[in-house]
Amino acid sequence: MDGISGGKLAAAVSSAGGLGLLGGGYSDEAAWFEREFSAAGNQRIGCGFITWALRRKPELFEAVIARKPKAIFLSFDDPEPFASRARAAGIALFCQLQTRADAERALDCGADVIVAQGTEAGGHGGTRATFTLVPEIADLIAKRAPATLLCAAGGIADGRGLAAALMLGADGVVVGTRFWACEEALVPTPLKLAALAAGGDDTVRQHLLDIVRKRAWPARYTGRVLRNDFVREWLGREDELKADEFAVERYQAATRAADPRIAATIVGEAIGLITSIEPAGVILERMVAEAEQLLARGPSIAGAGS
Repeated sequence: MDGISGGKLAAAVSSAGGLGLLGGGYSDEAAWFEREFSAAGNQRIGCGFITWALRRKPELFEAVIARKPKAIFLSFDDPEPFASRARAAGIALFCQLQTRADAERALDCGADVIVAQGTEAGGHGGTRATFTLVPEIADLIAKRAPATLLCAAGGIADGRGLAAALMLGADGVVVGTRFWACEEALVPTPLKLAALAAGGDDTVRQHLLDIVRKRAWPARYTGRVLRNDFVREWLGREDELKADEFAVERYQAATRAADPRIAATIVGEAIGLITSIEPAGVILERMVAEAEQLLARGPSIAGAGS
């Protein structure tokens, strides 16, 4: 959600009872943070960062900390030294991770909330699936730090996903793709329309986006995007793409033009569950209501199967 979850989206989620997060992403522009914090108004929101990229501009982290956000959300790399700074400032610390080893480290750093992200998620992630990673991390937290909260991420787009995550041992969920496809998200309309016409089978994990955006992502992470003409042309030809400046320029021009045939539509497998663009508050309220109904039916379902 880097650059996609701006102030209006974060505020809408918080207003509806969730915790909205700014998608700080690659932490390139201080002006972006100023603008989006202002767009959030008086709503209490948090801010997320790609941790390895944040190391290149730590002054942006200090500027965000000075605003006293509700939470700091760190993903993709060792949380320190940012974890200590957030905790010293009295700000809740979320650490998103993709393996048990990452979870061990996040607990060492005193994370208030662990976010176990499955590979179904859009954008960058690892190889573990949400359905097995979440309960494994839940068991780890129960043994090591029972007061730490756990959220599930990856493939959660409706009340069924929320209810399932709670049954797996999570205390809550982190939702990306469903809010990517909402009215407040900073996504060009052509990309939204392309996503709505797609299903989960139309997404793929790849490194092409990192190459054309010249982002030196650690090799362990791949990014899930919608399969389009550009992906079909270059997938498996990554070395050739690195040497083709024309292809990179063509991609950058398509991104500026929001051409979904070439520009990346960064969504997860849950896109197959989404059929409309709605306000974030409506999405959140419906998701919670659906989950409540499903969980209330649990005892009767269990009895019927015994």
